[in-house]
Formats: sequence, structure tokens, C-alpha cells
Amino acid sequence: MPPTTSAPTSLPTTAPSTGPAARLAEAASDVAAATAPAGGGSIVEMYPLLGGVWLGWALGANDASNVFGTAVASRMVRFRTAVMLSSVFVLAGALVGGAAGMKTLSGLAEQSLRSALVVTAAAAAIVTLMTALKLPVSTSQGVVGAILGMGLATDPAGVRWGLLVKVVLAWVSAPIGAAVVAMVLYPLLGRLLDAMRLSLVRRSQVLKAALIVSGSYGAYALGANNVANVVGVFYGSAPFGEDAGLWALLGGGAIMLGIVTFSRRVMFTVGRSLVQLDAFSALVAVLSQATTVLVLAYVGVPVSTSTAIVGGVLGIGMVKGVRTINLPTLLRILSGWVSTPLLAGLAAFALARLLL
Repeated sequence: MPPTTSAPTSLPTTAPSTGPAARLAEAASDVAAATAPAGGGSIVEMYPLLGGVWLGWALGANDASNVFGTAVASRMVRFRTAVMLSSVFVLAGALVGGAAGMKTLSGLAEQSLRSALVVTAAAAAIVTLMTALKLPVSTSQGVVGAILGMGLATDPAGVRWGLLVKVVLAWVSAPIGAAVVAMVLYPLLGRLLDAMRLSLVRRSQVLKAALIVSGSYGAYALGANNVANVVGVFYGSAPFGEDAGLWALLGGGAIMLGIVTFSRRVMFTVGRSLVQLDAFSALVAVLSQATTVLVLAYVGVPVSTSTAIVGGVLGIGMVKGVRTINLPTLLRILSGWVSTPLLAGLAAFALARLLL
């Protein structure tokens, strides 16, 4: 009689995990499948998200000056404190308020992973160049210029010019709006502070606390509005699809990296060179910039904190008197604003013709 064998014991099955680690693992698998070409392939095909990470780094390095540069330049907040607070609140803003801007930018023109790499790499290269020149430029304008350059090189009919008009109008309204807000806030807050009748020491303490709060508010607005510039062209594609939270985490993390490693260079251009700012003026400038940018973030249009903070500083300069404005520095900044989208568009056009 042959020996009897027991049936193998079946192991209990468990439902697949749906937590963050599982989602990230699944996303990594998706991007590997989406970018791996048959028979090997190039770096362009294998690592499309590196362009977004580079752009996020460049944005953080350039735009952190817009939220704490005036406070650091007026010596009311230490640079290390500014970096720490900027990093935390940029990520919070990206996660909470970044989705609307992503959808707007992703709708300007159809994107593949490779074309998105072209856009982000072109914009990042120009913003990095302007950061090296110590110019506070518009990352938003660089990204939109690159999208247009890539679109004109590959599919001119696919560019949505109507949506572009909305974005350009927001570019114009950001510095003008911030200047108007600054011109209103400067006398109002000044009267409020005078009415408090504080001693010089107490007044300094109040202004320092207010600068920390307003800078944190500005960093939140930066993350909410500008994370779209970093990952908006990737939105809807692999690895995260339309999961705005994971795209915001990637973009916000890249911006944080730029803040921590290379944000010191541009800090003093806005905070000292354009208009000499005391602590109170610095507070008004940051509040004006943050309010303008946050409003436009919820409208769904990514704009530049650089143009907004410069508008706020100019508004203060107009209240104090036009002679307080450093016109050569202003002209340098304006030249950077004009050249950034043009150069990014040309770079994206050339890259697209070469690689796509």
C-alpha cells in the first residue's frame, strides 16, 4: 500500500498593501516600464523625472530669496532659520494647494515623459544660469517658454494659445498686484504699529516675529503656486498618473533641496540691492508677495514669486519716493524676466529637434 501524502497546506492570502510604501513601489515599477526602451536606450528615455528634480532644485535656489530674503537682508532673521522654515512650509504648500496649478500647466500642450524632460531641463538650465548671475527670475516664465518652444518644435497645432493668454495675464498682474497691495499695507500697518506705542526693543521683537510668520506664509504660497512649475508637465503620466499628492511630494522635495543647498546667492539682490529695506518694509514686501501669489495659486495659475516680491518692493519704493529705487538693479532684473522665457523656449526648441 503506497504511503499516503497529505495535501499541501495552503497559506492564507493577504490583501495587497495600499499604503504609501506600496504606492511608491508600484509607481517605481510603472516608471521603469514606461521609460525602458527595447534593447537598452538612452539616459533621456530612462530618467525623464531628473529634469523635474533639477528644475525644482533651481527653483528653490532662486525663489527662496523671495520669501525670506528681505528678512535675512535686514538682519532680523538668521539664514539658517530662514532655510529651515522655508523648507517645511514649501512642502506643506505643495501638498495642500499645488493641484490646481499642475492641471493648468499640464493642459498647455500634450506631453510625453521624454517631452516633459526636454521642457524641465531647458527651463532648469536657464534658471540655474540666472541664479549664478544673482538675478531673481521667474521660473514660471521659464517653464511656459520651454513648453511653447517644445510644442512649436513638435506639434504647433497642439499648443493651446487661449490658455497661454490666461497665464501671461497672470504674469503681468503678479508684480502689479503686489505693488498695489504693498502701497496699501505700508501706511495701514505703519499706523497700526505706531498706535501700539511700543518701545524700540519691543517693536523690534514684534517685527521679528511678524517677519517669521509672514516668511512662513510666503514659503507656503511658494510651494502651493510653484510646485506646478516643477511637475506640472509630468502630471497625468507615469509614474504617479493623476495622483496630485505624490507629484507634489516629489516637486516639493526638489524645491526643498534647492533651498537647503544653494539659496544664499540671490538673497541679497532683492533684500538690499533693489531698495534698501528696514525690518518693517521687509514685512510689508513679503506680505504683499505672499498674498498675491496665494490668490493666483487658487485661481489655478502658477506665477513667479520673484515678480511678485519685486513688485512688492517697488510698491514700497514708490511710497517712500522713486529716488529710493536702484534703477540699474531694476533694469537688470527686468532684463532677466524678458530673457528667461525666450532663452528657455529656444533651448527647448533645440533640444526637441535634437532628441524627439
